[in-house]
Amino acid sequence: MHRIRKGDQVVVTTGRDKGRQGTVIRVLADDHVVVENVNMVKKHQKPNPQRNAPGGIVQKEAPIHVSNVMLFNPATKKGDRVGFKKLDDGRKVRVFKSNGEVVDA
Repeated sequence: MHRIRKGDQVVVTTGRDKGRQGTVIRVLADDHVVVENVNMVKKHQKPNPQRNAPGGIVQKEAPIHVSNVMLFNPATKKGDRVGFKKLDDGRKVRVFKSNGEVVDA
């Protein structure tokens, strides 16, 4: 079970996009995440007639390491650390470290 999942609201903690918020689009296998409108890079792309893709300079999101983002806590309006807890019915859920509130409903 991962601390950060697809669809989570996260806050960037370091780098040029520090403080920006976004939604996780993809979680990659090597501990990287792609966050919507964060860590934007310009890629020079050749045209591909088979895919009907035009060439030019394309802006896209680059992966960012999972250690550089924190899960957004709506109660405190800040980024928060995440821990795990077992419920009485045997389920393992993510919880915020600051207030112990369950992340997964």
